[in-house]
Amino acid sequence: MPRREFLTHVFTLALPIAFQQFMLALSSCADGLMLGGVGQNELSAVSLATQFQFIFNLILAALILGMSMLVAQYWGARDRGAVERVFGFVVRYAGLVAALFAAATLLAPELLMSLMTNDATLVALGARYLRVSSVSYLFIGISQMAICLLKNIGAAAASMMISTVGVVIHVALNLPLIYGMGGCPALGVEGAAVSTVISRGIELAWSLLLIRRIGVVRLRWRHIARPDAALRKDFWRYTIVLLGNELVWGCGFTMYTVIMGHLGADAVAANAIANIVKDLLVCMCSGMGNAGSIMVGNMLGRNDFAGARLAGRRFCLLSAIVGVLTGLTILAIRPLVLELASLTPQAHDYLSVMLLVCAYYAACKSMTGLTIGGIFPAGGDVRFGLACDSIVMWVIVVPIGLLAAFVWHLPVIWVYVLLNTDECIKMIPALLHYRRHRWLRNVTRSALNSSDAVE
Repeated sequence: MPRREFLTHVFTLALPIAFQQFMLALSSCADGLMLGGVGQNELSAVSLATQFQFIFNLILAALILGMSMLVAQYWGARDRGAVERVFGFVVRYAGLVAALFAAATLLAPELLMSLMTNDATLVALGARYLRVSSVSYLFIGISQMAICLLKNIGAAAASMMISTVGVVIHVALNLPLIYGMGGCPALGVEGAAVSTVISRGIELAWSLLLIRRIGVVRLRWRHIARPDAALRKDFWRYTIVLLGNELVWGCGFTMYTVIMGHLGADAVAANAIANIVKDLLVCMCSGMGNAGSIMVGNMLGRNDFAGARLAGRRFCLLSAIVGVLTGLTILAIRPLVLELASLTPQAHDYLSVMLLVCAYYAACKSMTGLTIGGIFPAGGDVRFGLACDSIVMWVIVVPIGLLAAFVWHLPVIWVYVLLNTDECIKMIPALLHYRRHRWLRNVTRSALNSSDAVE
């Protein structure tokens, strides 16, 4: 692929996806940012409560990666019928998962919150948020599959617009519903939950209407009710491993929050703000991974292995640059974040050091996000990520974090530093695995029956 064509794809695919990731992160962080003005307990409670949406998003991420892998390659092979069938049965599975999470957060929010913290105030506040926001899981589950499809069929800019408008509505509703403006009652954490439900509902309706208007791929009931057996087998062959990888990584990451949640309210509040900053600024890194996955998948679907290898190399270089710039950006805005954060003196001191840690974390995350979360799954190479995350998180980082916090009783900051070494450790084996090029595979049904499946 000529360099000019590659850069065109970056601007038309990677940048819209990156901006969309930013808007999704902003939507997730908006509740915490605005509730910080209500009180530290409200901020901390919602930060902990949203960890259940984080776990939900992990399951969706596995479904999205599995769907994107097949859709990108079949779209590259110009098999729109296969794309439509894959989209249908993935919507079915996403809907079932969404219904389970909606029921759990509606019926047992106090029990779920008690798993995250032993602070009674935080449990009560978080339970109120979970109960009201429970229906949003149903909207998110389907809309994210629709948005994934739009990105893979060349409508990345349109999907970006949907997410952008959704966030704008979310933020606009947060102000009156949380603080009681314009005749609305001051609902606090429940107001943040209501605005989430409304904005997510709009995203779902818009994304489905857009797919229907484009008309290239449709959501058909027969594909939901009676999935294509062969494609479903291919999907689960890879997605089960991806789901294991996401859960291994995500549950490990949630353990970080649990560990910090038992180190006091100041540690929870500082960690919440640090995570907001980190999530908002690593979106460009995530955009590179998603765009790389789609572009490489399209090339592999049409057996352009040389082009896929070249695109992977260029994305690696670009991701390294983006990662360093992201880290430098975190350092640059650190004084402003510290000035604006409404925290106790102790939590303020914690946050000051945590932001330094976020800078090197973001630089490493850029490379692992591109490889493990992007171009490896694009070619069906999913087992490496599961092995890497299992060893790094559950054999190394989580045990050390538990020992540091509850056995060695190290200071909070040292615990936080140790818990944020996982991406740096994973980056080394990920880059070594990338150079072996085992991820260059065509996984479409036609390729599986021919000698062109693997270069």
